[in-house]
Parts: sequence; structure tokens; C-alpha cells
Amino acid sequence: MKERIILFIIVFGLGIFIYIFQSYFNTVWGLAFLCALMTVYALFSSLAYKIKKRKLQKYPTVINEDYKPFVSIMIPAHDEESVISNTVENILNLDYENFEIIVIDDRSTDNTASVIKDLEKKHDKVIALIRDKSAFPGKSAVLNDALKLAKGEAILVFDADATVDSDFLKKLVPQLEPKDVGAVQARKVIRNKDFNWLTRCQSNEYSFDVHLQLSRDSVKGAVELRGNGELIKRKALEDIGGWNNYTITDDLDMSTRLHIKGWDVRFCLDAVVYEEAIIYVIPLFRQRRRWLEGTIRRYLEYSGAALRSKDMSLRASVDMMAYISEFIMPLWCVMEFLIRGFKVLAKDAPPHTLYSSIFISCIIGLGFFTAIRYALRRYDNFDRLKAIKEAFVTSIYLLIIWFPLELFICFKILFLKKDMNWGKTAHGLIREEEASQKEKEKIRIKN
Repeated sequence: MKERIILFIIVFGLGIFIYIFQSYFNTVWGLAFLCALMTVYALFSSLAYKIKKRKLQKYPTVINEDYKPFVSIMIPAHDEESVISNTVENILNLDYENFEIIVIDDRSTDNTASVIKDLEKKHDKVIALIRDKSAFPGKSAVLNDALKLAKGEAILVFDADATVDSDFLKKLVPQLEPKDVGAVQARKVIRNKDFNWLTRCQSNEYSFDVHLQLSRDSVKGAVELRGNGELIKRKALEDIGGWNNYTITDDLDMSTRLHIKGWDVRFCLDAVVYEEAIIYVIPLFRQRRRWLEGTIRRYLEYSGAALRSKDMSLRASVDMMAYISEFIMPLWCVMEFLIRGFKVLAKDAPPHTLYSSIFISCIIGLGFFTAIRYALRRYDNFDRLKAIKEAFVTSIYLLIIWFPLELFICFKILFLKKDMNWGKTAHGLIREEEASQKEKEKIRIKN
């Protein structure tokens, strides 16, 4: 109810503002002003990253070789028999002495539990946790159960399809040492990015997110955890009371609560975790729906706590506000068009009043296109022509995926009952698809 009330106030207030003040001045300038502020902040954070990078080149960070906390690696698995064994075997090759792996079967209906038990018998570092079928659902509840068994000073969370290089922890762990740092997020990279256009767009989207995360990290802003490849200090985890069982995005929820408590969250570009992109459109919409709903709900839920917090840094607060504006902007654009369109149809305004709104919308799209192109050039080393082409396609992809989903999520929060629909991401689909293609090829050759 709290989330519904706050969102209603935001939507209603924004609508009233646009409707009334369109009679006195062109409210599109308000949208233009919001875009200008976002642009200035984006340029400021990008400049901060460049300055930080140059500073580190002159004065490299001194790594404390003695800081080697015991790490409990947690891998939740629900119906993951096709990928979990490969993931665990890969992580066992980490070039780091002090770690354990807790693999959790979360009420699977396939043979995941049997595979996990076999891994426990085979490897001393592996601990199998088989949850009861009646256990509380959700990834947060899974991790809270595993935390009771964990011995680590730091907790590392992987998805069931994750793979890493052997030096992953050596690169990630030093970032966690400072007293004010509560968690560190590794860079996520798509393993099957060349499978189809959808996986390429997801890979480009991840590169864009890297750009945003590094920029936020450079200004010590509200860097966010991404679930897969997140390393959390146990002291910080206990300070916020563990994971929230009643959220559908455990990582984003935890990020906000850590910032409210005054903990810093960092982003590590050099530590890379590889994961599988979704290869079909419908499952992708389900996943992004969950991500976006979790994002919006946690801001609505913790808005009061963030405003009242005495521990949250000013930088994190400003950065969080700048990020929230990305979600206000689409609502503003839609209302701008709807109200202006209504006035044009009612002959209360001439048709040309819509042109300014269209122009600003194009400017917003150009801004995202430029940022994506920059990210692809810097982090994926694309040449100019390829970066332009991929940035254009990815901009359209983001418009199709995120824009209608935000409108739907706002409608859902306002008018529908809250649910805990996880929208699980299916792993191993690419192997099934490849096997299917090989089988079809065999039949074709035989015929």
C-alpha cells in the first residue's frame, strides 16, 4: 500500500503540473531542463572516471597481500541440473586458498539435488544444502538459509550458470578491504553474445551498464550490486539484517539498504564473471520485468529511509536521485504527449505544439545512443562504424524493452495486487538449442 500511495502521488502530481502549467508556459522546457541536468551529471561522472584513471596510472593502488579473508561462495540453484556441475567445477579452479562453496538446491523438480550431492562427495570444499519443498520461496530466502552455514568473513554470490577466470578473487577481494566498503560488484559479461541479435543487444546493454557503474563508482555514488559476482562483507550483511525475503530483486534491494546504512559499494572492472544471455524474446521480457519492478519498488519502499538517513553519503544521495530521474523521464514524456494530444484534439492548442515534445524525445534518444556508442568503443573495443551500428540497434532494443515495461510496472503497482512472481531465468537453453540444431542437421544430411 505504501508503494502504491507514493507512486500515485508522483504520477498524479506530475500530471497536474504538466496539465496546469501548459496553459502558462511550454512545459517541454521542464523536460529539457531535466535532460540537461542528467547530461551535466553524466559528463561530470565521466570526467571523474577519467581523472581517477589517470591518477591510478601515476599512483597505483597498493594492494595489501595479507588481506585474504575466508570467502563463502554461495550458488543458489533451482532446476539447474544442466549447468550447475560445470559452474562448480569452474569455481573450484580459483587461485585462492581460503574459500568454501555452498551449493543450494532450492526445491528443484529435476535432478539438481542429486548433482549437488555428488559434487559434495567429490570435493572437500563443496557443501550441499538441500532446501525442503515447503521452504520459503525466493533467492533471498535461499541465501539467508545458506548464510547460517557459511563460515566466511565475506560472502560471494554466483548464479548457477556463472564461470570465472582463476584470478577472479585475487582481483575482487582487495576492493573489499577499506572499512567503509560493504560490497563489491564484478563486471558481468555475456558468454554467448554472438548467438543471435538478442544476445548481442544484451551484451551491448551490459557494456552500457559497465559505463554507468564505473561512472557512479568514480564519484563514490550509489553503485549497485547485480546478483551474479557480488562480494559482500559479512559485517555489512549483518548490519542490514541479511537479504530481504520479500523482494524480487535481492541485489538491488540490498544495494539501497547498504547505502542507507552508510556502506560504500564499489565496482571492479577487472574481475569478470561470465553468464549466459537469454536467447528468446518472451523469457527476456519476463526477466526484465522482474528487474524493473524490483528497481521501482525498492525506491518507493526505501524513499523515506533514504531521506531520513544520517549515514547515507551526500554523493550517494545525489547519484541515486539522478538515477531515479531516468524512471521519471519516460512517465513525463508519455504524459506530455497524452495531454498535448488531448488539447490538440479538443482544439485548445494548435497541432504544432506537439513538435517540441517530439524534438525533446529525439534528443533523449540521441543521448542514450551516444552513451551506448561510447561504452562499446571503450569497453568492447568496437571500431567506429560497428559501434554506431550496434548502438543504433541497441537503442531501439532498449526502447522496445524498457519503455513499455515501465508503463506496465507503474500500472501494476497502482492497480494490481503485489506478488512474488520471480520470473526465473532459464539457463542452459543455448546448449539445448545447439543440440537441436545438430540433430536437425543430422536428419537433413541423412535425407
